[in-house]
Amino acid sequence: MELEHKALLEELVTIQGCASDEARIRDFILSYISQNSSNWKVQPTVLSGDGFQDTIILVFGKPRTAVYAHMDTIGYSVGYSNNLIRVGGPRHIDGTPLVGHDSKGDCEVELMLIEEESGENQVTFVSDREVERGTLLSFKPNFRETEEYIQSPYMDNRLGVWVALRLCETLENGAIVFSTYEEHGGNSVGNCARYLYENYNLKQALISDITWVTHGVVHGGGVAVSMRDSMLPRRSYLNRIIDLTRESGVSFQLEVESAGGSDGSVLQKSDLPIDWCFIGAAEDNVHTPDEKVFKSDIVSMLELYRYLMVHL
Repeated sequence: MELEHKALLEELVTIQGCASDEARIRDFILSYISQNSSNWKVQPTVLSGDGFQDTIILVFGKPRTAVYAHMDTIGYSVGYSNNLIRVGGPRHIDGTPLVGHDSKGDCEVELMLIEEESGENQVTFVSDREVERGTLLSFKPNFRETEEYIQSPYMDNRLGVWVALRLCETLENGAIVFSTYEEHGGNSVGNCARYLYENYNLKQALISDITWVTHGVVHGGGVAVSMRDSMLPRRSYLNRIIDLTRESGVSFQLEVESAGGSDGSVLQKSDLPIDWCFIGAAEDNVHTPDEKVFKSDIVSMLELYRYLMVHL
């Protein structure tokens, strides 16, 4: 299967943007919007800058629903004595190449696990040069493709961002939020949701993010519509989405999990009366450099978002 606009996805995963450091991916998306929006069906209002930190909001026509896609990724902070401190929840894998940038320029290091007497592993790194403390490191880009799937660091959530950008091509009424900090505690969603609620009376949200392959959610089964993770969407809203998904004819599978969270978690914990539902393709090798997503599930994800944003 050939995936249209694959080059955009490949470029997205190369841009460093650990949670708290999303300025580069923000600037890339703003540049992409500037260069491509003239070809979109509707020209959006672009909101960014002062008052929005590193987030971006696009408003098309008369919006009824907002799509949230977080731009940030997991990674590491360089601590004292070359210790590595998690940003979000990366899996520690000995020998993993990490890249970053400090005042001396670009750097590349190799993650190293050292077993201590307690039996726990110290997470550190080796490098050809000293790397300044506080430097943010992320997985080295390594984009791979077969006939069936794409494998790369940061499918979570550059793939969700890719879907949101592709959705912009045909969207007539709706809002897109490119959010920050999702991998490390959440930060920007409440501010963006309040802006959209107060200025556009937006009370519906969809979360464009990537979920997990489990014994109940499989590769090639279609996009996952999540009925719950650690949070519970309001059931009447969820039922509407499931009914519309069945009507759409798009291949999908229902997800029911007991853990995990997303931008939807921030919406549920807010004081705003906003309904939300997580809809995304499933990946294997979560939070590693080898996240794998089937192309057919990516296609289903984009198709379902296009359908729901018209009918929801």
